[in-house]
Amino acid sequence: MAIDYEKEVGSAKVEQKFLYESGNEMAAYAAHQINYHVMGYFPISPSTEVAQFLDSMKASGQHDIMLVPSDGEHSSAGICYGASTAGGRVFNATSAQGYLYMLEQLPVQSGTRMPMVMNLICRSISGPLNIHGDHSDLYFALNTGWPILMCPDPQSVYDMNIMAIKLAEHAKVRLPVLVAMDGYFTSHQKRRVQAIANREDVQSFIGPQPKGYDDTLDRENPISVGPYMNEPDYINNKYQQSVAMYNAGEVFEEIAKEYGELTGRHYPILSQYRMEDAEVAVFLMNSASEIIKDVVDQLREKGVKAGAISPNMIRPFPQKQIAEALKNVKAITVGDRADSFGAHGGNMVNEIKAALFTYGNTTTKVIGRIYGVGGKDFFAEDGHSLFELAIEAAESGEVKVPFDYYGHNPGVTESAPKRVIKPLKFESLKTGLITVDKDEETGKLKVKIPPMRSLTVKPKRLSPGHGTCPGCGIFSGLELFFKGIEGDIVALYHTGCAYVTTTGYPYSSHKSTFIHNLFQSGAATMSGVVEMFWERKRRGELDHLNLKDDFTFVMVTGDGGMDIGMGPAIGAALRGHKMIVLEYDNEGYMNTGAQQSYSTPIGHRTSTSSIGKTQKGKVTQHKDTPQIMAATNIPYVFTGSEAFPQDLVKKAAKAQWYAQNEGLVYGKILSACPLNWMTEDNVGTKLVSLAVDSCFFPLYEVEQGVTTITYNPEEKEKRVDVTEWLKGMGKTKHLLKEENEAALNNFKDEVERRWSRLKAKHEHPEL
Repeated sequence: MAIDYEKEVGSAKVEQKFLYESGNEMAAYAAHQINYHVMGYFPISPSTEVAQFLDSMKASGQHDIMLVPSDGEHSSAGICYGASTAGGRVFNATSAQGYLYMLEQLPVQSGTRMPMVMNLICRSISGPLNIHGDHSDLYFALNTGWPILMCPDPQSVYDMNIMAIKLAEHAKVRLPVLVAMDGYFTSHQKRRVQAIANREDVQSFIGPQPKGYDDTLDRENPISVGPYMNEPDYINNKYQQSVAMYNAGEVFEEIAKEYGELTGRHYPILSQYRMEDAEVAVFLMNSASEIIKDVVDQLREKGVKAGAISPNMIRPFPQKQIAEALKNVKAITVGDRADSFGAHGGNMVNEIKAALFTYGNTTTKVIGRIYGVGGKDFFAEDGHSLFELAIEAAESGEVKVPFDYYGHNPGVTESAPKRVIKPLKFESLKTGLITVDKDEETGKLKVKIPPMRSLTVKPKRLSPGHGTCPGCGIFSGLELFFKGIEGDIVALYHTGCAYVTTTGYPYSSHKSTFIHNLFQSGAATMSGVVEMFWERKRRGELDHLNLKDDFTFVMVTGDGGMDIGMGPAIGAALRGHKMIVLEYDNEGYMNTGAQQSYSTPIGHRTSTSSIGKTQKGKVTQHKDTPQIMAATNIPYVFTGSEAFPQDLVKKAAKAQWYAQNEGLVYGKILSACPLNWMTEDNVGTKLVSLAVDSCFFPLYEVEQGVTTITYNPEEKEKRVDVTEWLKGMGKTKHLLKEENEAALNNFKDEVERRWSRLKAKHEHPEL
């Protein structure tokens, strides 16, 4: 079973070198050798590292790929499609919900025959949320029209990526190609890997980009891409696409043979292990297919004629090869790492049954089992259990249970999770300590709050013991905001640090009703909750609850969520739902490893805005989300900081009044992230205070369209230079070096420009 490196090296025609890398690293390594033109991307675990590695290599000048950070996977797919139409080589990587979010775009890419390569680092899809490896996202790819290559280990990730671009651009194919590996198994597993030593040899193998491709940048040959097509032409288009897909199988075998001669590594369309005389077999894909080989060897030592098969390509499905491999097999267990709910088996078991039926095999017994979902480990003993099913069927001549799950625990009623934290009592939340009145003359609200120590009687909305990093500013800011909210709340947290650190089944830190949905869906989901509340209340369906006051509905967003979630948030604002959208801004996608978001300031270092000789951090200015939301003409917009508690509590009280009486409210709190800001964990409050005093993060509100600065450091004679804030963080210290003076001045100028405009709006209410 072990790789014979000496044999491979000895038969290779090109110089190779040994690396010790993971699957994600090898995908990036292959991409940098190919030197794609464009990569549109958006971070999502476990695929994020691919873009991170390429960004790091870009910063040190190792490749010329234009890396385009998008506002969500739907956009990243659009970026890639647009780049493909413009005639260049295009690359991407994604996982799970990210893949599903771009799903609408993928048949467009294949249906218009635009080549590219995308790595799918396979991961469970929601719900509930699970970020570990299975094939539930992969199975959604089966009908997109993309050839799909499979990678059991980091070595094959490298090799398949190099073969994939050659396959995509082949004249008989001309389709986008998907390269799939198992998330957190193959993607993060370090292995000894061989890579072609010289980029020139990689370029020679894949060849120049084929001539004759129409593209949107050819001035002499203007074209229409994706015209509306009626049914007689559409069916012809689909037929041609189908032919191209089946051609991809034949072309892959040609390319794999050529690659094998070049490197000594051979990839048949169907890998077979000791199948020459096998009577029982197991079918598994990707990482588990390596483990099952050990089981085959162990069974062979006991005299069992066992074998294993695993595809290196599942689109087109190797139907003929599988039928041939199983013609003398008495029984096979097919393991699917995802279910096709209601289909009496996963996708692979049903396709294998179809293959056997098509080629007249009615004797081989087929057993289907769903295994390893949600990243559940697959061990040798699990492989033995799958073989036992096949052995039993071979000996008895029947399959007792054709389809089932393997490795699950049905549970027992007595062990059901029990409530640990008592629900918050309305009386403890509705203290009457805060009063809000509307000034009939100005139309603005007047808020009276007691001394801050008086508000300590109000219970915290979250219990202690959650899993945030030491010094995290999210919950110090959120809890302070909640001090200004009277009565019951319903909170929705979309995916992010605030969500993942407070829930982990069967535990939850939330004392009030809590809902989760994905980044891009939070505002829309809460809109539905809000409207259902008011409609059920109107119909009298909630009368039995004896509600003393209406709920306050709060959607908590952050970790870059106002990038991917911006469109739905604007939609909710324009519809005027009575809710609060509260953003904690930690200046990056922190829950996936500190990638740059649109809220990351220019020049700041993140894992996708690296520091090197050709790159000095993020190259664009940060998004001004409050001003964007103010432009939707909602009744109230505010910024806040834990360093100014009275200001934030007053704004929370206003936010509640407007959200219960008029419409949507948006607020933004700057939250320190010691881990990714690269600071000590006890300086968060000081840092966000400096951000305010430097006018980088001004405190203001836009009430009924009128802007008011609620804290002016200049008037207080407390304004500091923005460098006072920057020097407190490891992620920005490079900006203080002499060679980066131009970037620093660019940032300072932007801070000053925005502050001057804000003062003008404060002084002129009509602005």
